[in-house]
Amino acid sequence: MANNDTIAAVATASGRGGIGIIRISGTNTKQISQQLLGSEIPARQACFKLFKANDNSTIDSGLALYFKSPASYTGEDTLELQGHGGPVVLDMLLKRVLALGARLAEPGEFTQRAFLNNKLDLAQAEAVADIIDAGTAAAASSAQRSLQGAFSERINDLQRQLTHLRLYVESAIDFSDEDIDFLAGEELQKIISNLQQAFKTITETAKQGSLLRDGMTVVLAGKPNAGKSSLLNALSQRDTAIVTAVAGTTRDVLKEQIQIDGMPVHIIDTAGLRETSDIIEQEGVKRAKHAISQADQVLLVVDDQESSSDDYLSLLNDIPASVPVTIVFNKVDITGTQVGETTSKDGRTIIRLSAKHKDGLNLLTQHLKERMGFNSEEKNVFLARRRHLDALTRSHAFLNDGIAQLLHYQAGEMFAEDLRLAQNALSEITGKMTPDDLLGEIFSSFCIGK
Repeated sequence: MANNDTIAAVATASGRGGIGIIRISGTNTKQISQQLLGSEIPARQACFKLFKANDNSTIDSGLALYFKSPASYTGEDTLELQGHGGPVVLDMLLKRVLALGARLAEPGEFTQRAFLNNKLDLAQAEAVADIIDAGTAAAASSAQRSLQGAFSERINDLQRQLTHLRLYVESAIDFSDEDIDFLAGEELQKIISNLQQAFKTITETAKQGSLLRDGMTVVLAGKPNAGKSSLLNALSQRDTAIVTAVAGTTRDVLKEQIQIDGMPVHIIDTAGLRETSDIIEQEGVKRAKHAISQADQVLLVVDDQESSSDDYLSLLNDIPASVPVTIVFNKVDITGTQVGETTSKDGRTIIRLSAKHKDGLNLLTQHLKERMGFNSEEKNVFLARRRHLDALTRSHAFLNDGIAQLLHYQAGEMFAEDLRLAQNALSEITGKMTPDDLLGEIFSSFCIGK
């Protein structure tokens, strides 16, 4: 993406609306503004203007807002045209802007320019997209905190602590001829202890933020007619899946999203696991097994009328050992078994409930929260991505490696190098040291016009 030309795009959603916005940013913005509006407009003031075509006819009318560099979202001269939200008139207006010297913006290019011009760091830039994509109110609020810099400040604080430790260690190396062993002193131990606690705290908060953003994927598995579809409908509180007494009614995966105290939960209903000669049902079973392999949590749904036979245990062979499994005994309204939570012989959680009557659903949802480690009571959570968690994990690992080098080998130079690598890993979060290909991947996921 070039950063020396002028870009333009429709910034509002496609389709008809009361208002449509076209955003322009770059070196030729002021020139385009004068030709399009017929005169220069003052900065940071909303002006009602006619948007003119090449023959001086009116394409549309509305508000024009000019922001002079560097006091703009992108850090460049920026113009916003707020007109009527019809797709035809917006297209006409955009074509006029492009004819005047702008080019169509690529996805996320406005925000990328804001990042490149130091208006936002990378974590804040990602938060812009996360606000737009937020699936719950809690996720939107957390993304807003990230945009305001809450996450970045925590990372910057870690960086400052690592810098302090590096200076301490490198100073000790430089004065290694002195009688005092700085690397064995209480001060160093205190600094390291504070850093370890800081890493622990920010990682725990980031995990909560990641759950708010990505949620968890729960797959409903089991034999035909165990009540998987009824459980899906009960959890989603609507008739998403067709429920009949005919075995094999569900032949494809069905997806639904709910939220549990603000945490998004992606629920996938699957075809019943069984041997079958039906080609279509075979494909459904194949897709079910694939969904199971990708799950964060599997709910193995079992008809409570068959719970005493232990035949359902054979289904565990279709579930990878790495995927957590909770056994749900459904249809207790038929058997008269009491709703509740117990533990199986092999340590798995068993929840007895009635999907039809929604008895015991609260136990299940609470269990899912606990399985994912989600804490809805935690305040001031910032939104985080998996790449942020990965960078935090790698940074902490470098710190621990350096500590081991110091403790076991008294290798202060190796400790200092590991601290440098720890800082580099953290810098990937805010974008101070981020590969160009990663930047391209991040901003390409944005919507055009943002």
